[in-house]
Amino acid sequence: HRELLPFTDDAPVVTLFEGNTPLYDAPRSAEYGGLAALRLKHQGSNPTASFKDTGMTAAVTQAKLLGAETVVCASTGNTAASLAAYAARAGMQCAILLPHGQVSAAKLAQSMDYGAAICELDGNFDDCMRLVQELASEPSIYVANSINPFRIEGQKTVAFEILEQLDWRVPDHVVVPGGNLGNSSALGKGFAEMKALGLIDRLPKISVIQAQGAAPLVHAFAKDSKAVPDAIEFVDHPNTLATAIKIGSPVSWKKALRAVLETGGQVLSVTETELADARAVIGRDGIGCEPASAATLAGIKKLVAAGKIEKDETVVAVLTGHVLKDPDYVSNYHRG
Repeated sequence: HRELLPFTDDAPVVTLFEGNTPLYDAPRSAEYGGLAALRLKHQGSNPTASFKDTGMTAAVTQAKLLGAETVVCASTGNTAASLAAYAARAGMQCAILLPHGQVSAAKLAQSMDYGAAICELDGNFDDCMRLVQELASEPSIYVANSINPFRIEGQKTVAFEILEQLDWRVPDHVVVPGGNLGNSSALGKGFAEMKALGLIDRLPKISVIQAQGAAPLVHAFAKDSKAVPDAIEFVDHPNTLATAIKIGSPVSWKKALRAVLETGGQVLSVTETELADARAVIGRDGIGCEPASAATLAGIKKLVAAGKIEKDETVVAVLTGHVLKDPDYVSNYHRG
């Protein structure tokens, strides 16, 4: 993979041995979704227990190459934990902006443990993101959100891993939760590069699933499912218990929508109940994931019912975070 990343061989790579995450067969989840078979690519098996690590190794390596003193991010929790860990490995200062009262205690504890300076703001993730973009003008500060192209470069390796794990047989569909939309952008780039190199002869359809209360990409796709618009209508007050995707102004919306349209995928939303039930089903496969991850299975169930995915097609759903990222959600669900 090294020659496909924008670094020389002597780059001071900051790593926690991320990647090589499992691709599970999930028979109960498949049955629930209406499929003959389903595979779950579990990015919650990364060092800080979320998909952010594959991008963060690249972003923090680049920050070190540039001589930045402090790395910063806005976060709903997973980016914060990941950046804090990689900054600690690199010996750099880390500052994190979080929406007060909207980040799970588990994710907040991770960031604290890795030594980050944490600033909790009144408002939501999008407010934090606006402030971080203002800080970006400081030359000693390096922004590590997915607006950063090196994050996307690192995360595209997940597409390579999926293909390797499937013996280079391209799946028909890859389904991803939609929050800030860096993940779907990165997968689109990864698969496109593999096709350009002649390693695969077609692209999987990439579909993005958002929570109903935080679904700006869904609204844009519903208006025009043929072309990427110049602008989309953001959601001022996003609302979902799946805090990792509680984002109304995703910075990577244009790249994500392009990936969906170029591969013939779909964008749709799921209700809080659909998402919560799907998350519990994934648990019954002995796998488990944080709430946002389960948007994938909830979305697959709706796509199969609508005839957008055929029962016998090969489908990979990306799980973005570990079940212990938000244990309160799990406990509250099972206690009714």
